[in-house]
Order: sequence, then C-alpha cells, then structure tokens
Amino acid sequence: MTENKFEKFFEQTKIGTMYLKNRLIMSPMGTFTPMQDGTESEEGMMYYEERARGGIGMIIIGAQFLNEKTAQGGPTFAFDNNRAIPKMTVLCERVHRWGTKICAQISPGTGRNGMPDIGERVPISSSAIPSFYNPDMICRALTVDEIHTIIDSWKVAASFAKKAGFDAIEIHGHAGYLIDQFFSPIWNKRTDEYGGSAENRARFAMETVQAIRETVGRDMPILFRISLDHRFEGGRTIGDSMPLIEALEKAGVDALDVDAGAYETMDYIFPTTYVGESCMSYVCKEARKHVHIPIINAGNHSPETALALINSGDCDFAMFGRQSIADPEFPKKLLENRREDIRPCLICNEECIGRIFGRLTQLSCTVNSQVCMEKYFEIKKTEKPLNIVVIGAGPGGLEAARVAAMQGHTVTIYEKRNQIGGIFRIIASPSFKKRIRELITWYGGQLKKLGVTIHLNAELTSDDPVLNSADKIFVATGSVPFVPDIPGKDRKNVVGVIEAHLNGVEGNSVVICGGGMSGCDTALELAQQGKKVTIIEMMSECARDVMAVNKISILRLLKEHTVTMLTGSKVTAFTEDGVLIETKDGPRQTVPADTIITAFGQRPNTTLPDILRRKYAAKVTVIGDAEKVSKAGSAIHSGFYAAMALE
Repeated sequence: MTENKFEKFFEQTKIGTMYLKNRLIMSPMGTFTPMQDGTESEEGMMYYEERARGGIGMIIIGAQFLNEKTAQGGPTFAFDNNRAIPKMTVLCERVHRWGTKICAQISPGTGRNGMPDIGERVPISSSAIPSFYNPDMICRALTVDEIHTIIDSWKVAASFAKKAGFDAIEIHGHAGYLIDQFFSPIWNKRTDEYGGSAENRARFAMETVQAIRETVGRDMPILFRISLDHRFEGGRTIGDSMPLIEALEKAGVDALDVDAGAYETMDYIFPTTYVGESCMSYVCKEARKHVHIPIINAGNHSPETALALINSGDCDFAMFGRQSIADPEFPKKLLENRREDIRPCLICNEECIGRIFGRLTQLSCTVNSQVCMEKYFEIKKTEKPLNIVVIGAGPGGLEAARVAAMQGHTVTIYEKRNQIGGIFRIIASPSFKKRIRELITWYGGQLKKLGVTIHLNAELTSDDPVLNSADKIFVATGSVPFVPDIPGKDRKNVVGVIEAHLNGVEGNSVVICGGGMSGCDTALELAQQGKKVTIIEMMSECARDVMAVNKISILRLLKEHTVTMLTGSKVTAFTEDGVLIETKDGPRQTVPADTIITAFGQRPNTTLPDILRRKYAAKVTVIGDAEKVSKAGSAIHSGFYAAMALE
C-alpha cells in the first residue's frame, strides 16, 4: 500500500470535551441560503450535508447574528426564536449522520463595518468613530445598557444553539466587526469600564464568553475567531493581540480560530489569489507561545500548506473554506490517498463572495456548478448513451466533456492546439495563477479516468464526417482578440496579450494597452520579472472589470511593483518608439516601449459556431466564450448545463 502523506490530518483530536474525526474544518462562510423565517432552506441543508458526506471533521456555519437587529441585512438563522429550533435540528442531524460536528458561528454585529443602506442608518460601534463605508457618517456609541442587552442576547442565542443540536459555538470577534472594535484602541475611545485599559477593552468579549458558558455548561466548546494582525497602520499587531488571546484562554475559550486582516485590508478577509497560499499561517507561531488551547487557521491553504503548518506544531486544525465549496469530497479523497482527484479552488472570489456581493443571492462556485444546487444538479447515469463531440478544450468544453462522460456518454474532444485548457491555460503563466494550471491538470486526469478521447492539433471543419455521425455537438471554440483599427497595429513591436503569454516579451520597457483584468494581470507578471511596465487605459481607472476584493490586491501590487497607470488616455497610434496617446486635457505624447501589448479584450469566435448552427441546428450547443465572452465560471457553468441537458 502506498504511504499516505496526509495521514496526520486524520488523527482524532479534541476541542474541549469534543472529539473531531480529523483535523480538517470547513471555514465559516455566508451562503445567503437561509429563509426569511430564520431557518435554513433545503438548498442550504443539502449544501452543508454534502460537505459532511465528503468527510470534513467539523463545519462552522458563518455569517449568523444574534438577532435581526444585529444582522448585517442578509438572511440569517433566527438564534432568538425558538420556533426555528426544529428546522435547525434537522440541519444538525443531517450533518451528524456523516460523523461530522457542526458549530454555530455567531456575531453581535458588524458595527462600523455595516454596509450602506442596510440595517441601522447610523451604525453602532464601541465609540463615535467614522463608519467604514462612509467615513463622513459617525457611528453611534453603544450605551452600557445596550451592551448588557447584547450580553443577554448571547444567552438566548447560546441556548438556541444547544437545543438545536449544535456541537459548539464560535464567537465572531474578527474582521474589525463589533467585538474587534471594542478590542482595538484605534476604534475604542471609551472612558468607561469598556474602554481605556487593555483589560477594559476586552471586557465586552470576556462577558460574552462568560454568558455563553453559564448557558451551555462545560461540555459545549466555545471557539473564538480573532484577527491577530490587522495589517494596516494603527491597527492591532500580533504583539498587541497576545494579551487578548491569553485572556480569552483564561476566560474559558476552548480553541482559537486565528488569522489576519480587517476591512481596511479586505483582501485578507476574503484572501485573493494574489496574496498567495497559506497567507495567514504566519500568525500561528507567536500565538502558540502564549496559549495552550488548540489553534485553528485558515487562509488560502492547499493540502500541502495545511499539512506543513500542522506538522510544525504551531497549529492543530486547518480550515478550508472555498476549497470545501469547490470540492466537498476533498477530505475523503485525501483519506483515500487520491490527491490528484481533488478539484482545486481557484481562489478567484468570483462566484462565491463576488456573487453574494454583486447580486445578493446564494453563493455558487466558478469550478463547481452544483454548489447550493445539489438537490437539482445530481449527475446520474444515462440509460441511452450518446456519441458526443466537443470542439474545443477550453474550460467550457472540458466541463461539458467531463459531465457527459460521468453520465455514461461516449465523448470525444477535438482541440486545435497542442494541449488542453485553451486561452485559460495560456494566460496562467504567473505564479499567482498556479491554481488555474492545477485545474487544467485536474481536468486532464479526470477525462483520462473517464475514458474521454482527446485529439490534439485537430481543427475540425463543418464538413468533417465525425460531426455528421455525432448525436450531439458541443461547440466551445472560445474567443479571439479584439484590436481596434489603430495605425501601426501590424508593427513587429506590437503583440497581442495571448501571444505575449505564449512567446514571452522582448525588451525591458513594456506598454500594455488596456487596463482591464487581462492587462493588469499581465502587467503584474511582467513587473515581477523586473520589467518597466506602463498600462494605458481609456477609462478613469484600471481593473474596472475585476471583482472588488481582487481589485484591492491587484492595484496595491501594481503600485508596489512601480507599474505606471495612465488612465483617461486614448491610444491613437503605435510607432517604432512606443505608443502615441492623447488625453482629454493634455497634448499628445509618446509613451516609449520596446514591446507594445494589446489587451483591448476578446470577441466570441463565431465562425464555426454560426456554420454549425445552420447545418446541425438540432444537435448543436454553443458554450463558453464562443457564445458570450465572460469569465471562466460562466464557461464552466455553460459546459455543465449543456451536458446536464442531455436526454
């Protein structure tokens, strides 16, 4: 038998009096699935149960609040209403069925981080300080009576959680939310018993722990989530946080869930691919010196980084959030020594937190179309196998082929390039896109196991006999670059962004025309190689098409790598010496460059799809960018839907 290097994960380990079957925990994350009556929807229950079935040791449900008044505005469990207990019991028991523990993470509110136009018009906080989203709005400081009311609400919520069957409670003292605002001098300006000294600033949290303990007794573990390093000037440092965690242990907390960041550094609250893997594990080393209770850590972990952290002795449990979304069975696959079968999370933030932020709807996943739709999107074996031809091995074509093969159909892929992945793979050359390369490798492995035939360097025409004999044709020809008719666009020093990724870039001075996500990512990659890079963007800012949290990272890193961003600038010509631009108010000028990269965007590659639609209308489905240029998640989802529609 091959040695399983992940065996350490599967030691049974205690938090308080509670045993977990392994050291893998699902991070607390909002889902936007709860119902308006404060109970979980069937979609949400299926989502959590699928992760329990996949082998995770404990699930922490996130983004839950003491009551509707303290909620940020999104749907939340009604921890203040006993009428919701029966439905919550169903959730707990469906998770328990699989030997998984379930923990309720609860927050007393976002405080100054409250989103605009949601909840109280004037946010509450520890003190009269500027609110996060609108610094011109000054928060209302909680009165002592209101603090005592919140503490009493914790007793109600803790009683609810215990009656419903939750195994543990996690206090949300993290991310610069309300409890964190009491902890931190930058936000806590009080002069009463809840402000001033470190002991007074911790009083709100300590009374919270005490209230919960009095309610649930000694046998129900209490976890505390805390950011040990705010990562912004004036915020709490690791050194500042050590007395706090010592006090929390003394108060009776059974485990600490530690990481870094605050809303001022939001790309650590929702860590992006740009900040790297294991981006917050560094806080564990110092924490281990100060407490004796178990330490839990999250932050873009891969199985390898989590294992290294646990093996170091600085941490006891590793948390996986978005990886649990992307592949709910990853713990089972690790247990069975099938690391290669784990579908990687891209850390893209697009369909999970980005979808919730942008549409106020339940989360999804770029690489897993079944998320929160497990009840409806079960992949079943067909009784009528079909002959499926897939044209194009980009992410949409690969997903269509995978799902169709899982259903039992005979699938053949024809790809004109010499490898699978399409443009998605070509642009994945920088280190911060390693997960994309891993996803393409995963697809290759899964398709091989499923018996899918892949023909590389094979460009089909509309007259190819294989199309006539196919039962269904999935056309995933992707997109082609769009380049405006700018004088000099055919010069040798002008290359497209895809060509630049394929063949590299000559010279030290590079100008990128187009400041969208593709242009910004390419600029960062080249700047990290030591090149002098300038982005020219017609609009007023760069990265306008980048998800908000990711945008924080990319703009910060571009600045750190001294990338020049010329916004409000129109490209009028390409010359031997560089790019001629004009601005609204200034004269024309030439931006010097050894190489000019065009990144104006992509257009659907419609030539073959249009012909096949006419010739084989009844059996053609066009998917991915060939239908509409978008991000990878849209292509993968369209491939999934195309295969699921087979009958």
